[in-house]
Amino acid sequence: LAAKGVAQYADTGVWTSKAIKEAANVGIAYEVVASSKETSYDRIPEVKFSDDAAYGYVCTNNTIYGTQYRELPRSKAPLVVDASSDFFSRPVDFTDVGLLYGGAQKNAGPSGVTVVIIRKDMLERACMERTPTMLCYDTHASAASLYNTPPTFGIYLLNLTLGWVQEQGGLSAINEINEQKAALLYGAIDGSGGFYKGHAQKDSRSLMNVSFTIANRELEAAFIAESESAGMLGLKGHRHVGGIRASIYNAVSTENVRTLAEFMKEFARKNG
Repeated sequence: LAAKGVAQYADTGVWTSKAIKEAANVGIAYEVVASSKETSYDRIPEVKFSDDAAYGYVCTNNTIYGTQYRELPRSKAPLVVDASSDFFSRPVDFTDVGLLYGGAQKNAGPSGVTVVIIRKDMLERACMERTPTMLCYDTHASAASLYNTPPTFGIYLLNLTLGWVQEQGGLSAINEINEQKAALLYGAIDGSGGFYKGHAQKDSRSLMNVSFTIANRELEAAFIAESESAGMLGLKGHRHVGGIRASIYNAVSTENVRTLAEFMKEFARKNG
């Protein structure tokens, strides 16, 4: 976005760090006004964007560290929101949002499709000098998103997914299911007597990604191997934090999560 004034960023992990780097690369005047970097991104820091900021930037869910905004910060400056990893997982208050975008690949559809929701009054700011035509949001808005041939099959699958969300009862119902799923895993962590330790502070815990470690770190390889043998894949934590990470996006059923929670309890019983 072209910006008159200084853009402000809340740094909550890898993806906000990348966004900040890109702001510098394209010459946007910016400042980081909140960060949890010093504590290994284990929380959502309190943030207050200036009323006259060009925009305030947040990433709603941080997949690697397992943190998530409970709600968007209130802001007189327009919010720019990366919602890639919790898109369509819960209702969103758009009151202060100027632009919200998300890759479809977590909850909405296949990789390669990105959804952008932009306020009409923001379109005039959607291009900087020398920005390529293809990268201007108003290019696509004025062409009904058909400026070029879009990824039609991916968009078709996105539409099917939205239909499924409606069949489940809409975003409020999806959110209720996600809260129930997350409670199963956080309950297993909190009830383990210290055998497991969550990465995120309790008031910042994600409903999408549950990142944790085992107090005896030598047991983590065995946990991964045994869980894979039991048919549970992709539980190895990201290289930035290690440990274990369960990604419980919309497509993961409550029964799937309950199976993992019971496995965690049994593993702790055998190895505690």
